[in-house]
Amino acid sequence: MLKKLSAEQLERLLEAGVEEFALHGSAGANMRAIAERAGISVGALYKYYDGKDGFFRACLGRSLEALEAVLAEVTAEEAGFKEYARRIIRALLRFSREHAGYVRLYCTLAASGGEEAVKLAGEIEGITARLYTRYIAAGQAGGDLRRDMEPGMFAFFFDSLLMMVQFAGCCDYYRERFRLYCGGNPEDQPDRLERELLKFYESAFTFEEADVSHRETV
Repeated sequence: MLKKLSAEQLERLLEAGVEEFALHGSAGANMRAIAERAGISVGALYKYYDGKDGFFRACLGRSLEALEAVLAEVTAEEAGFKEYARRIIRALLRFSREHAGYVRLYCTLAASGGEEAVKLAGEIEGITARLYTRYIAAGQAGGDLRRDMEPGMFAFFFDSLLMMVQFAGCCDYYRERFRLYCGGNPEDQPDRLERELLKFYESAFTFEEADVSHRETV
């Protein structure tokens, strides 16, 4: 009879799964390698989870719960859009440092294809899509944000930039991409990232098209 795993062992198992799936995707991940990394037997792994797909879902669920908890914390107190943006930027930069495997898992899923990837995108992106669209629409209604924009479109742009910043903090390709454009490592300069990204967002979300002036050239 297999010994029941402790809460600490189950947590270690899920973390090992996240790392393996982030490296190899759901199809290429090796359950034996996951068990060895977690220091348990393969039999114990299958006792708790219904095959690779079931375990993958558990690992993904763990990462989504962590993300939801972070976003819930930073939006718990009411604030204007700029302050919300500041909190979200700080929180997600911290999230990418503390939970690099979760972010790498998202990156691996984003690069995969097929119906399963489409389905997972709906589950993962739905959290931020609803949240950001709602706050942008509320900012428009309150007169804090430009009104000549589509909330869903701007929520997509907002999230896309944040996603690239998170990827740069823990994925080698995107880290090198950051170095080419900005110099240094993103994880070493969170204040600079926050400051410059807020400037970009503030301009994009504040000025209506009719208020933007461009110097005419002859």
